[in-house]
Amino acid sequence: MGEAMPSPFPLPEPMRRALELARAAGEAGEVPIGAVVTLDGRTIGEGENRNRRDNDPTAHAEMVAIRAAAAHLGDFRLAGCDLWVTLEPCAMCAGAISHARIARLYYAAADPKGGAIEQGPRFFTQPQCLHRPEVYGGLAQAEASTLLRDFFLARR
Repeated sequence: MGEAMPSPFPLPEPMRRALELARAAGEAGEVPIGAVVTLDGRTIGEGENRNRRDNDPTAHAEMVAIRAAAAHLGDFRLAGCDLWVTLEPCAMCAGAISHARIARLYYAAADPKGGAIEQGPRFFTQPQCLHRPEVYGGLAQAEASTLLRDFFLARR
C-alpha cells in the first residue's frame, strides 16, 4: 500500500485546527489526536487527547471537545454542531456523539483497530443508536496518518 497523498483541496479551518491540537498532544506524550466542535462555522469547543496527563481513560480528544462545547452552550445537546476529529472515533466517543446529537462528524484517518464508525461495531448503524450524524471520513487522512505513524514509530 502506497503513501496517502495530501488532499489537493484546502482543508477546512476546523480540521486544520484539529491537526494542530493533535500535534500538541503528541508533543505532550499523548496519542496525537485532536478534535474541534463548531456551530454555524464558529469553534465552540476543542480538545486533544489527555488520557495520560489527566489520568482519565475518557479524556479522548472528542470527549474533551464535546464537554467544552456543552459547557460553552450551557446545554448537553449539541444539535446543529459539527465535530471534526483526526481519527475515526471509538465506541465510547461514538456513543457520546450520538447522545450529544452532533449533526455532522468529519474525521481524517480510519482506525482499523479501534474505530467504531466505519470499522468494528459500526456504531451508528446499530438499531440501539438513537441519533445518527452525517459522517464524512478521509478528510486530511494523509496528515493524520503520518502524525500517528511517526508517534508510534518513535516509541518502538
